[in-house]
Order: sequence, then C-alpha cells, then structure tokens
Amino acid sequence: MPESTAHALQGEQPGESGVTVGAGRLLQNRLVLVEDLWQTVLRSECPPEQSARLLRLKQLSDPVALEGRDGDSTSEAIVELIRAMDLSEAIAAARAFSLYFQLINILEQRIEEDSYLDSLAPRKSAADDGRDAFDPFAPPLASQTDPATFGEVFERLRRMNVPPAQVEALLQELDIRLVFTAHPTEIVRHTVRHKQRRVANLLQQLQSDSPMAHQVKDDLRQQLEEEIRLWWRTDELHQFKPTVLDEVDSTLHYFQQVLFDAMPQLRRRLTSSLHRHYPDVQVPQASFCTFGSWVGSDRDGNPSVTTDITWRTACYQRQLMLELYISSVQALRNQLSISMQWSQVAPALLESLEMDRLRFPEIYERRAARYRLEPYRLKLSYILERLERTLKRNDQLSDAGWKSPKDAIPTDGPPGSEALHYTSVDQFRNDLELIRNSLIGTELTCEQLDTLLHQVHIFGFSLASLDIRQESTRHSDAIDELTRFLELPQPYGEMEESTRVAWLIEELRTRRPLIPTAVRWSDTTAETMAVFRMMHRLQEEFGQRICHSYVISMSHTASDLLEVLLLAKEAGLVDPAARKASLLVVPLFETVEDLQRAPAVMDELFNTPLYRDLLPMVGIQGQPLQELMLGYSDSNKDSGFLSSNWEIHQAQLALQELSSRQGVALRLFHGRGGSVSRGGGPAYQAILAQPSGTLQGRIKITEQGEVLASKYSLPELALYNLETVTTAVVQNSLVTNQLDATPSWNQLMSRLSARSREHYRALVHDNPDLVAFFQQVTPIEEISKLQISSRPARRKSGAKDLSSLRAIPWVFGWTQSRFLLPSWFGFGTALAEEVKADPDQLDLLRRLHQRWPFFRTLISKVEMTLSKVDLDLAHHYMNSLGKPEQREAFEAIFAVIATEYALTRKLVLEITGQPRLLGADQGLQLSVDLRNRTIVPLGFLQVALLKRLRDQNRQPPMSESPGAPEDTRTYSRSELLRGALLTLNGIAAGMRNTG
Repeated sequence: MPESTAHALQGEQPGESGVTVGAGRLLQNRLVLVEDLWQTVLRSECPPEQSARLLRLKQLSDPVALEGRDGDSTSEAIVELIRAMDLSEAIAAARAFSLYFQLINILEQRIEEDSYLDSLAPRKSAADDGRDAFDPFAPPLASQTDPATFGEVFERLRRMNVPPAQVEALLQELDIRLVFTAHPTEIVRHTVRHKQRRVANLLQQLQSDSPMAHQVKDDLRQQLEEEIRLWWRTDELHQFKPTVLDEVDSTLHYFQQVLFDAMPQLRRRLTSSLHRHYPDVQVPQASFCTFGSWVGSDRDGNPSVTTDITWRTACYQRQLMLELYISSVQALRNQLSISMQWSQVAPALLESLEMDRLRFPEIYERRAARYRLEPYRLKLSYILERLERTLKRNDQLSDAGWKSPKDAIPTDGPPGSEALHYTSVDQFRNDLELIRNSLIGTELTCEQLDTLLHQVHIFGFSLASLDIRQESTRHSDAIDELTRFLELPQPYGEMEESTRVAWLIEELRTRRPLIPTAVRWSDTTAETMAVFRMMHRLQEEFGQRICHSYVISMSHTASDLLEVLLLAKEAGLVDPAARKASLLVVPLFETVEDLQRAPAVMDELFNTPLYRDLLPMVGIQGQPLQELMLGYSDSNKDSGFLSSNWEIHQAQLALQELSSRQGVALRLFHGRGGSVSRGGGPAYQAILAQPSGTLQGRIKITEQGEVLASKYSLPELALYNLETVTTAVVQNSLVTNQLDATPSWNQLMSRLSARSREHYRALVHDNPDLVAFFQQVTPIEEISKLQISSRPARRKSGAKDLSSLRAIPWVFGWTQSRFLLPSWFGFGTALAEEVKADPDQLDLLRRLHQRWPFFRTLISKVEMTLSKVDLDLAHHYMNSLGKPEQREAFEAIFAVIATEYALTRKLVLEITGQPRLLGADQGLQLSVDLRNRTIVPLGFLQVALLKRLRDQNRQPPMSESPGAPEDTRTYSRSELLRGALLTLNGIAAGMRNTG
C-alpha cells in the first residue's frame, strides 16, 4: 500500500497507484463536513462582522471560488483585509486558520488509517480460500517503491524462490530501533493533542459506513461542534517554556496511548503472514523492533539536560511501564479464573506459590481464602504485590537522585534475604512464563498473557533505551583541563592527533585511576565527568538496557571516540583489562568532510585491538558490533540537499565494505529529521534507497518530535508505519541489486553533488548578505522566542552567524516564509550544467529515475518540496520585512533563488515526464493544492504582525487609540509577539512540519 496524503504532506512522497487518488476523492467528500463545522464554530465564537471577514479571507484563498480573478488583485484584496484588522481580530484570524489546518490533518490521518485497513481486507479474503492476492503486473521487488505489508513481501519473496533458510537467518538477526527525539518538538500543546484525538474519534464515528439512525448522527454532529468550540477556547500556545521533563511527558504519551498495545499486534501480523508463506520458518524474537529516546538524555548544546534530569527521566519511564504492567496483571487476574477442581496445575507453579506464601504472608492471609482453589489468581496477586513494591522503590529512587549510594534505599525484605520487589525485569518475565507454561501443560492458551509477555520483551521495565549525546569538544576540553591540572609535559589540547591516540590508548590500558577526587573542576568539565558516573549508577539500578549508547556529535577523528572510552573507564563503565564495556560509543559524522573521512577513522579504530575488544558481540556468528550514526541535518546545512544525500550514500557503501572486510557487524543509525532537507520523507522509500547490502537486517532511525503525532497518534497509523519500516528492512536486506555499483552512475552523481554543493555554498556561505537576508526575511528571531522546546535555537548564545544556528530553526525559518530553500537549492543548476554539456544525459537521468531507488527518492523529495514553494508570497516577505537600505542586495539574492527554482522545476518535470509537479499522484496533488492556497492568508497575516512587531522594537511602545488610523496604531510587544507566534503555529499545521 502506498504512502497516503497525510504522510506525504510532511515532505513524504507516496507511491504511484490508485490508492492515493481514492484518498483524494475521500478528502474531497469529507472536506465538506469539516468546512461546515469550521464555519459553524467561527460564527458561534466570533462577532458577526469578524466571522464574515474571516470567511471572506478564506474565500479569497480559493481560486475555484474566484475563477477569472488574477493573482495580484487577490493578493491585494487579502492584504487590504488584513490591514483593516486590529490586533485582536488578527489573532482570531491566525487561530481560525490554524484550527482549519489541524482539522484537515485529522481528516487525512483518518483517511490514511481507513486506506490501510482496506488494504488488509483482500489479503484476508484471499487467505480464507487458500489463494494469494498476487498482482502479476507489480514491479520487481528490487525496484518497488510502494510500501508493502508483511503478506505482500513474504509472498513476493516466496515467488522469487528466496530460500526459507535465508529468510529465517535474516529474521533471527532482525534489529530495528526507532529513537524518539524532542527536536523539532511538537509545536502543538499536549492539552490540544487530547482534544484532537477526541475530534478524530468523533469524526470516525460520524463518517462510518455503518448504518446509523438520524438522531445518532445528529448527536455526533452536535458533540463534534461542542468539542471544536472547547478547542477554540483553549490556548494553543504554551504559557511557559516547556521543561525537559515536559518534553519527556509529551513523548511518552505515544507509548502509553498507542504503542504499548500496538507492538504485540505488529508481531502477530508478521507471524501470521510468515506462517502463510513460509510455514517452516522460525518467527523473529519478540523484541525485533524496539525503541530508544533522546528526550531527557540528549545534552548536545542543551544546558537544560542535566544528570539529575536524565536520572528522573529513567525513573519516569520505569514508572509508566510499571503502571501499565499493574493494570495488565489486574486484568489478567480477572480473566484467569481457572479452578484446581477442573484443571491440572504445573508442579512448578505450585512450588512457586509455596515460596510466595513464605515471602508474602500478609498477601496469603488476605487472598488465600478467596483464591484457595484458583492458583493463577493467587500467583498474579503475588506478582501484583511485587510490581507495586517495585513502583514504590522507583519513586524513592527518583526522589533520592542518582548521587545517592546503591544501598541508600533499604531493600524491602528481611536482612540478608532476597528483595521483595523486582530487582530486574527477568524476574517478572519468569513469573509470567511460569503461568504460561502451566497453561500450555494443560493444553490452554491465553492471548492476553501472550500479549503481556510480548510487551515485557519489547519494553522491559525501561520502556526505551536512553541514548546519551554530547558534542565531541566537551570531552577533549575536559581531558585537556585534567592534563593541565596533572601538569603533564604536554597538555592534551596541544597534542597532535597521533600523539593523542597513543596517549589515550596508554591511559586506557593502565589500571591506575586518572581523575583525582576532591578537585574543583570547571562547571562544564564537572558536568561532563558526572554524566559517566550517572550512567554507571543508572546501569547499577536499572540494568544496561536503560542507557548504554553514547553518541558523539561532530565526530572528526579516532581520538573523539577514545576520549569517551577513557572517561567511561574512570567511571567504571569500561574495563579494558577484562575486555568488557557496558557502553557503546557511537560516532556521529555530520559534515560532508566528516562523512568522507569516516571510513578512514573507523579503519584506524578497527585496527586498534584495545578498541575492537570492547565492542559487544552480536548475532549467530558472534561478530563485534559497531553502531555508527550519519547526520542529515548539518550536512545539508553545510553543503545542500543533493550533496548531503550523495555523501551519506557514499559513506554507507564505504563503511559497509570496511566492516565486511574487518569482520565487524555494522548498525547504521540514520539521524533523519521531519523535513526533506533534514533527511525526512517516507521511511519505506528511504530504507529501500539505502545502498544494497548495507542493512543486513539492522537499522536505527530517529523519529523526530514533529512527526510523532502523524505516525503514532492513532493505532492503525502506528501499525502501518511500523509494518512498512520492517518490510522495507527485510526487502532491502534480502533483495539486492547492483545499481549502486554502476560506475558511470556514481561518476554522474559525484559531478552533480560537487556542482550542487558549489552553487549552494556560493549563496548560503559565501554571500555576505545572506545572513541578514535570512534574519530579516524569515521569522527566525521570533521562532527563537516560540515556547516549544527546552533547547536553545543556537548552539552559542549571542552568536548570530549561520554556524551557530541549529539546523532545525534554519529549516523552520525557510519553511515559514515559503522558500523551503534547504530542500532543493543547487539541484537545478547541477542538473542543467550536466544536460548542457551533453543533452543525451537527460535520457540517462530519466532512466535513473525509473530504475535506481536512490535517484528516484531524491527526485520525489525535491518534487514534493518544490510543490510547496510559493515565491510570490516569499517575495512579499522580502519586500515587507527587508530593510530599505538592503533592498538591492536582497533583490539580487531573491533573483538567484527564483532562477534556481524555475530551473529545478523545469528539469524535474522533464525527468518525471509529468506536465506539472506531483502529476503522477492526483490525490496528493489535491491535498497540497488545498493547503497551498488556504495557507496564503496566514502568510500575509504573519508578515503584517512581524512588521508591526519589529517596528515596535525600534521605538517605545504606545497604547492603541480606538478608531485611530492604521499607521498610528501601536501595540504592546508581548501582544504582537503572541499574534506572530500564533501564525507560526498555523503555518506549521498547514505545512505539516516545523524543521
């Protein structure tokens, strides 16, 4: 099944089939209800004159309603209407359009969920009569880009005669890890998310195909209207800057509401499809797909993430899991009412009950009479007691903090005896397995118990593994300060790279401590060292699963990794003498230069016995595992979209060749963002576009905060995303092609990459006016004031250059002003020069688009972002917000951008053979067109508010005089900022992404 409209609007390109056309028709049909509800709420909540103007503003953005009217006059009418608004009405307009887009988003999510469920029906009916729903005209699996379900992939593999042993070998190695992040964080408040879910459920009921009485339909319609009115009266903006723990709470919401129940269903769907097509193949382990999180542990440039915050995050995650397990065990106790009078019970279970009676005499006294002949209920009562004691201890640990010694909180059992709480998840799982084995021994099964066991395998007590991330210079600075304190002949900061590596290896080999106690270090060094001690304490209490990966951003050299190992050794996480490490060091290569250098850096480390011995062993063959992260955001900001994607592609090939030669298993960690310029796009196509042979069943991917709601807010949406990610990994690993090794294609891409990078850097890095252009023409400064993240917009406070600006607000600013420049700039010039030099190259580019998944994915991403660019509106931003004295320089920059846009659009259409952008997908085209035209008033409104705000910042504020002419009105800065931030909310909802 192809990606549907909802995912496509985040820069995700669906497949080319009729499903999205059907989704487009559904959108048209269901849009009538949403439009009517929106208009009804506005008329109810706004004064008549105001609601009339807002509806007129919406009408002006609809070219169908205004057919025959030219665009310039329409824009002038919108500007005039906005200019006549006072601040309160401008804020109402921003809120109204934000509400509209969020309703459309909900509508499209429901359509996507319905489409996914419909796609499962033919498979089921085919299976019922022993047939397979096979499409003989489907493209070869090696070049298929439409997302496939488990049934489709396994069926295609069987028809291709892929041996069962090969399928089983891959499934046993299957290791998919999805890492949730908080940046770019969701711009929508947690409170509003609850209301959106309520609206979504009511819409689903109202638009159901099931027969429904008129009164029921009227009641549902009334409830919907009431819910949206409550939503209208709820503040969209955070009243305070969210803390890291607020972000943790927001992220864990998806686990609690959706993923805890969805994950066992995912494995059941895989198992069912596998048994239908490969009945003798062993199913993968329950934890073939697990989760990680950076929320509360990613400290790169975020001073709010402290050791105490990471400790509390781990405790909070365990609290959530324990509460979910307690609820599940209570439900299980209600279900397993088996009596010993009518069923046998395994001796092992009866023996455990006797031990529990001695351990928990008060539970026995309280429950034995009631459950005297119901052993399963009695056992589950003991399990509940242990879970509740574990939860109580977890609360004590959270309050005590990580600095409290391991024995600071006394155990809850008699002195010298085993603790009465669960000290590990294995103890809990063993108790559940005892019940399951007893049931199986009497030829009984319990799906509810199997589901719980799957959940325990997947989530444990920790829910998600916390990845620590820190920038590389923090470690070198700390070691430099240490060596200066120790008065070494040559301080670490003055050593050459080769000297550093030799010194680090020597220090790693020695057993003597390096860091003296009772020394007052600088704040940053003290915090850097404390992180490793906190990790050791976390693993002591929670086990290694909670926190064992340490990501080093801006990794450049081998010493960057060895520095982390040395600091970890001092904290007890690494023991080189015993060849043991409870820490996995993960380099993050981000810039183009670092990506090109990565194979040489890793080769040096793999040839260092001490480093290699500390890698964990995985798989049936027992290979050392190296996890390695590739950064999309900074490489794009550094060199542009095309160059970034090609360099990452090349780096993967080189790293996989290196790891195969060295006998090392490689797990690639893709730091993908939500937007195309930061690696975003449909996960299925992105995975298939990875070089053949580089995955081998292992992948790790970031799931950015801005896309969590669109992927995981509804159960079937979550299952669809998880299923297609898994099938893509299976497909990429088992169906290989040699297209990535075609020399002439690689040479072509290298030329395109180099020329694209040159053109991009000439504008972004070499033009002296670009920084001023970006700061004035986009809402970047206002974005930095938006209360959506605990992380600063810049790595260094006070700096105003591009190097200090994070990739997320860089993309956010260009997106809000409708340039979307990081997603496409440089692509057209590179293509044009190649075709100009040899016109026959256009035919080659068309063949590449048809046959090569990597190139096809590139084109589809560029096509998507080009379809969302609005240079007329972008020019309005420039004219209205740019300073007069820089008008000439800004016009020159805009001319370069406009020329590149026209060139890129022309060549993309020539390559795809379509008359207009997204021409191969009418459903997606309809949805993008709807958003593009409806978002226009919000852009004009944002410009007007930003202009007032910035003018206000240049003069003392004055009170507004009622009835005063527009040019004499002034407003308080806080009110103007609030209005501007509301437009940011609305445009983000309309564009379906922030950064």
